[in-house]
Amino acid sequence: MTTNQVWNNYSADLKQFIISKVKDSSIADDILQDTFIKIHTKLHTLKDLNKLKPWIFSIARNSILDYFKTRKQTFDLPYLATEIEPEDKNHTEKDCLSGILKNLPKKYRDPLFLSDIKGLKQKEISKTLNLPLPTIKSQIQRARKLIAQGFIDCCGFVINDKGVLQGEIKDKKDCVVFVSKITV
Repeated sequence: MTTNQVWNNYSADLKQFIISKVKDSSIADDILQDTFIKIHTKLHTLKDLNKLKPWIFSIARNSILDYFKTRKQTFDLPYLATEIEPEDKNHTEKDCLSGILKNLPKKYRDPLFLSDIKGLKQKEISKTLNLPLPTIKSQIQRARKLIAQGFIDCCGFVINDKGVLQGEIKDKKDCVVFVSKITV
């Protein structure tokens, strides 16, 4: 397969993927160009054409990471509104999760966000945050445990015999996280 064929088959999908991460069309064009330069120079090393699509998307993901690294941008959870709560009387897991995530220390929140929300591999997160891989692994694991503990503390959830968190959300007035969220 030639670079031109790869371009014709995948450039639109790659650009859409890149735009979804950087939110700017002109920056996406630059990253797409960088991605195809890498594809062109390394295409001959790909031994299995069935792995072409995942391979080129990995290259694109790494190009996106390189872009963020050069700008030394930090990663953080999107702003979660706390000043105005909806009048909705229903209390959901989302309410509790928002409060739990906001209370996570940044050192746990950032790796978790990159792993579980952005879908990056832990090795990529290690490079992005400039931290050793074992540190990233333990921070992600600790963040997940803190989230589970938040649901246990907030709403009395339990971890069953299979290690699955289960329970029911308490009323708003009884929810520790929700009450602390509206009094902040």
